[in-house]
Amino acid sequence: MAYIPKSPPRIAPLPANCVRPTWSVMIPVYNCAQFLPETLESVLQQNIPEAEMQIEVIDDFSTDVDVEALVKQIGKGRIAYFRQPKNVGSLVNFETCIIRAKGKYVHLLHGDDKVRNGYYRKIETLFVQHPEAGAAFCRYACIDENGRKNYDKTPEMQHDGILPNWLKTISERQRLQYASITVRREVYEKLGGFFGVTYGEDWEMWVRIARHYPVAYTPEILAEYRTHSNSISGNKFLKGGHLKDLAQAMKLIQQHLPEGQKTGILARSKKYYAYYGLKIANRLWNRLHNEQVVKAQIKYILYLHQSPLLRLVLLKLYLKLNLYKLWKRAYR
Repeated sequence: MAYIPKSPPRIAPLPANCVRPTWSVMIPVYNCAQFLPETLESVLQQNIPEAEMQIEVIDDFSTDVDVEALVKQIGKGRIAYFRQPKNVGSLVNFETCIIRAKGKYVHLLHGDDKVRNGYYRKIETLFVQHPEAGAAFCRYACIDENGRKNYDKTPEMQHDGILPNWLKTISERQRLQYASITVRREVYEKLGGFFGVTYGEDWEMWVRIARHYPVAYTPEILAEYRTHSNSISGNKFLKGGHLKDLAQAMKLIQQHLPEGQKTGILARSKKYYAYYGLKIANRLWNRLHNEQVVKAQIKYILYLHQSPLLRLVLLKLYLKLNLYKLWKRAYR
């Protein structure tokens, strides 16, 4: 079982004599070889010199292909490679990424996501224009496994700049993806790494940063976040673990909020993610027709939020389950 830190892992500052580029693009991967070439090419196509940008793949002991050979083939010496001695899990792999990052700005770009041309120059411009910002991010597009666009994320505001009231906004629900955001390494040094849960750990991190720093933003779509057709079929989703993790992330987020806002934000978060869980439950039912899987979702949905409307919608889902059972009995 992967290790989950109980508190933010410490990120030590780099030695004073360390040669540092502006950028560290750190690419955590685990069994995503079918998408990794697109990810690497999207970074290489930015044509940023090695003196300005570190690019490194951090492999969490993948078993699908020889990732090192793939990196060498595509990178031709431009992309560094590090392999964990065993599968350590996502949080430790992210920690390794940050520790190995030498740049001023750290971009954790997952091995199935992509950046569009201009991402790094635009984000760097935001940091230069807003030196007080601890992080900067862009609007993103959501794509499927074939690279087709599902949707464009709703903009947070219509112009570049520091986001107003961002702590309150990001605390209510997750609004960005790893691919879209870059963090100053010194921020990780001050606040530590990812911890606590393996679904929603980034949400807590973005809230933690917002508590201590302004955050810069551009509405330009310069990153692409990929969803997989099997992304909701993993063990955590089948057992409702994603909702359990989100509930824990909400508790962790509470410590970053002013006293007068905690109760209201928690209630809105629970309601939002209860309906999110309902959407996942319907998707799982349509895909698997497994009653136990759906009931696992419902257990956590009701833990998060209860209202007459939600109970009515859940009743409709139960009716769908029972009608299917009757149909199966009739046509055996």
